[in-house]
Amino acid sequence: MTNYSKFLKEANLTGGIWHSADSNLNIPVTNPATGDVIGHVPNCGTTETERAIQAAATAFKTYSRTDVSYRVGLLRKLHDALMDNQESLAALLTAEQGKPLFEARGEIAIGAAYILWFAEEIRRAKGEIVPAPTNDRRLLVTHHPVGVVGAITPWNFPSSMLARKLGPALAAGCTVVAKPATATPYSALAWGVLAQEVGFPAGVLNIMTGSAREIGGAIMASPDVRKVTFTGSTEVGKSLIRQSADTVKKVSMELGGNAPFIVFEDADIDAAVEGAMVSKYRNMGQTCVCTNRFYVQEKVYDTFVEKLIVATRALKIGNGVDDGVTQGPLIDMAAVEKVESFVADSTSKGGEIALGGKRHPKGATFFEPTVITNASADMDFATDEIFGPIAAVFKFENEDEVASAANATEFGLAAYVYTRDVGRIFRLNDSLDYGLIGFNSGLITTVEVPFGGLKESGLGSEGGSQGLQDYLETKYVCIAGI
Repeated sequence: MTNYSKFLKEANLTGGIWHSADSNLNIPVTNPATGDVIGHVPNCGTTETERAIQAAATAFKTYSRTDVSYRVGLLRKLHDALMDNQESLAALLTAEQGKPLFEARGEIAIGAAYILWFAEEIRRAKGEIVPAPTNDRRLLVTHHPVGVVGAITPWNFPSSMLARKLGPALAAGCTVVAKPATATPYSALAWGVLAQEVGFPAGVLNIMTGSAREIGGAIMASPDVRKVTFTGSTEVGKSLIRQSADTVKKVSMELGGNAPFIVFEDADIDAAVEGAMVSKYRNMGQTCVCTNRFYVQEKVYDTFVEKLIVATRALKIGNGVDDGVTQGPLIDMAAVEKVESFVADSTSKGGEIALGGKRHPKGATFFEPTVITNASADMDFATDEIFGPIAAVFKFENEDEVASAANATEFGLAAYVYTRDVGRIFRLNDSLDYGLIGFNSGLITTVEVPFGGLKESGLGSEGGSQGLQDYLETKYVCIAGI
């Protein structure tokens, strides 16, 4: 097994110094596949976070004025360090989060790709010279780093979600106070190890573990933190948006989803099933863009379900480090119980378990990949995010009906459609209220394009040229008397 001890940092990073909590209290971090405690991290709170914010504010005074070429060079070194240590970082990610090792490797790689992308994109963050109404003046539009950034990340993609925030922040000249999820803190702390190794100045990246309420509260209350970027639940995101009002912070929010996956009768059914497996069961269904509802046109419903069951049955469940494993455990017992509640609710309302539906014989937090047919709009998973390995399959008759059903949720993050009708693709692009739409593909995330949702799925975008904008302030300068 790959040794990741170098990155198993049982300390927090503030102003270039690794330290414990003031109370010396810590939090155990458990491998969800084995139940083993793999280490402990500091249980920090308000006071420690305030010091981290001050360190970031101090570092911002100089880092924000560094040459673009200097920052680009550091980011390129960081990208290379991530890829040079890909195996160790992936092994650590699998140990604390549970996903299969091949998925963890992919997460490290796309995180590195985000860093490289923003190293390139900052060179294109151009201002403007605007034609003036009179000849004796010049009008300029310039861009500047927003300031100290508070970055709060989730447990399901603990490395790449931080990469999406660090890339544009560090490229723009911002400094960061990061708060990873307590279930998966080591992947974030590893970024601190690498940032120091490649030469980022002290205080540019600060990482705090501990009380979400206290750390988040200190970040939101501080006038020195000018932007907060958060990935997580819509409920918490709404709370942070409210808190941001007191200091009028810029916020970007990547929140919950309820992705529909629509299969029309003209679709390539085999391709649709292949896409379904990726969009449903990646990371055991614990992704914000994961398919929540399968809508299949009635003429191909039975064929699709039959093929989906065969493909789902072929999944190999086990510890993510074992050869051939494609499904690891859920993150904790609360996640298992939530999935069980969806199964119980659906069967009580006429849903049929075509496959799975219960805890896996391996025990712990393993759950059988599940297919539920005869799904209907009154079932909980029609409106609530599953975040688990349940494929709920609904039947529909026509395009207008399915578009209406797909939009019948407060969420609007990702949607997937399989069809060979080009006209339908353009119609649905207009009618589906989603920020990300994959036509004939179940895996659409890439660094070159914006990632963000509509409605209650969030604000702002990560990735693409748009992902840099939230980390920059815009100034207008008038020069008169020329």
